[in-house]
Amino acid sequence: MTTVTDFTPMLQQVLEEVRPLTLQGKVADYIPELGHVDRNKLGIALYLPDGGVFCAGDAHERFSIQSISKVFTLIMAYRRLGDALWQRVGREPSGTPFNSLIQLETDLGIPRNPFINAGALVVSDILCSQYVNAHLSILEFIRQISGVDDINFNTRVARSEAQHGYRNAAMANFIKSFGNLKAPVDDVLQTYFRQCSIEMSCAELVRAAQLLVHYGTTPDVSETLLTPSEVRRVTSIMLTCGTYDAAGDFAFRIGLPAKSGVGGGILAVVPGRMALCVWSPALDYHGNSLAGGRALELFSARSGFSVF
Repeated sequence: MTTVTDFTPMLQQVLEEVRPLTLQGKVADYIPELGHVDRNKLGIALYLPDGGVFCAGDAHERFSIQSISKVFTLIMAYRRLGDALWQRVGREPSGTPFNSLIQLETDLGIPRNPFINAGALVVSDILCSQYVNAHLSILEFIRQISGVDDINFNTRVARSEAQHGYRNAAMANFIKSFGNLKAPVDDVLQTYFRQCSIEMSCAELVRAAQLLVHYGTTPDVSETLLTPSEVRRVTSIMLTCGTYDAAGDFAFRIGLPAKSGVGGGILAVVPGRMALCVWSPALDYHGNSLAGGRALELFSARSGFSVF
């Protein structure tokens, strides 16, 4: 019988070392509802194909996953459109902040990648054309692949985003002017705000990421949802674009395909080997969790999990 290593002590040690960083950075208070989140929260969860889930800290407390949801909406759109998806959105790092409008004019309304806000709006538009109630379909898909039936939206967060989402509204209208949004702008925005408001814990996020760990299958779904080739493409975009204009630094320091969210979560995946999620609400200048990024760096160095 193979002995499975218990990673819990390592996870606990990593959290202990990065905890001082929770006092630095800034909670995403430009979305007022997120400004109320306790910056002292800190959790981490690890999923291994043959060892289950290991947790430490606040790994079972749910938080607003925000842009981590873009991984799941990208998968849904990719399943529906295949490579035709890349006619609507690019696959290149943007080199600009996640909410920048600068490149949209020079690129004629084609966002650089699906993980910046402009790209996620195009993906949301695709889902609006594929599903009658796109936001409910997104929620159901996440429940399906995680095996957790009571995952839900935080309506207060969604409302807060809608009331203060001026830049996202500007992006959506600008993209619409180039013909790269088909659905009504308000439908796209509401779908986007709701998907970002979905609440999950670190433990639930790594279970949802089983889909990528297992090359397109998950124990909770009988059918194959992605091909191994599609999994490689999704995780490659996570590596090059998943942490916005800090993606190069993340690849250099951490070596893990990852997707961050301004709720303070970061989800990292190595297909065939593991999924790791860390949550700490205070963000760095780029919009990535400050303590979370350092936790990933320490864990990667000590465990040897990396794509390099």
